[in-house]
Amino acid sequence: MELRHLRHFVALAEEEHFGRAAERVFVVQQALSNSIRNLEEEVGVPLVLRTTRRVQLTPAGQEFLIGARETLAAATQSIERARRAARGEVGRLTVGFVSGLAFGGLPEIVRTFRELYPNVSVDLREQTAAEQEAALRAGLIDVGLMLLPVRDPSLDSRPLWRQPLVAALPAEHPLARKRKLKISDLAAEPFVFFPRHLRATYFDQVMRWCASAGFAPHVVQEAIEVPTLLSLVAAGVGVFLPIEFFSRLSLAGVVYRPLEQAPIVEIVSVWSRPQTKNPIIIAFLQVAEQVIGPPDQPPVDGEQIL
Repeated sequence: MELRHLRHFVALAEEEHFGRAAERVFVVQQALSNSIRNLEEEVGVPLVLRTTRRVQLTPAGQEFLIGARETLAAATQSIERARRAARGEVGRLTVGFVSGLAFGGLPEIVRTFRELYPNVSVDLREQTAAEQEAALRAGLIDVGLMLLPVRDPSLDSRPLWRQPLVAALPAEHPLARKRKLKISDLAAEPFVFFPRHLRATYFDQVMRWCASAGFAPHVVQEAIEVPTLLSLVAAGVGVFLPIEFFSRLSLAGVVYRPLEQAPIVEIVSVWSRPQTKNPIIIAFLQVAEQVIGPPDQPPVDGEQIL
């Protein structure tokens, strides 16, 4: 039994005439008659009563019609789901992200993606870059959003956007009265920062930048999460150098000021190479680029963090 047999039977049941039913399904009348006869032989009972004027269904045919319609509808739905899946419109997507992106970029991307692809379930997991790389290798997440560098050569990446570092200062700090700062303005200030083992690339780049200005930052307090570091700034413990999108995190007692010749941090999307043609991943990356926009080139006076 094939789907065409069911289509032929439904057409005949609704048209009640072999000629009209044959025209409807684009076959000759003899082919339709043979198809119905083959169907009846497989079912094992008569499904139609043939008369000179019209075709009527037997009681068995009436029951068979219900199932035939249901089967054809289910087949149509399956075909459509397959096509939607091929377009990335249905399925599940697991996205890893570094904590900072929750304050800028990630909410806009996810909100737009869910609006455009409501039948794709999005699962978000906050992870460090190293955790994301391991999860991508293990197939536990589909896409990672992190800062460069991507250390695993088996992973592909695409730049999303670039952000300069800014200075986060206590609101009452004298330097808060300036509209823009130089890194040398912070030479005598106590710093709060990440432990080096947590953000080694970030840490080392900031240290090199400060060294080029003739000083080594005096880190008086370390913390793992950006909100904690900003809370320490608000408490007057020290200054901090977050990425610019953290300035969206409004916290009483903290002001943000741009820095001249600030290093540029590049945020990238990352996925495992075998998933390169996954339509859901492709759709997510397209939405991310549309929402954030293509990454601008870093300012000529800024140094890019690798």
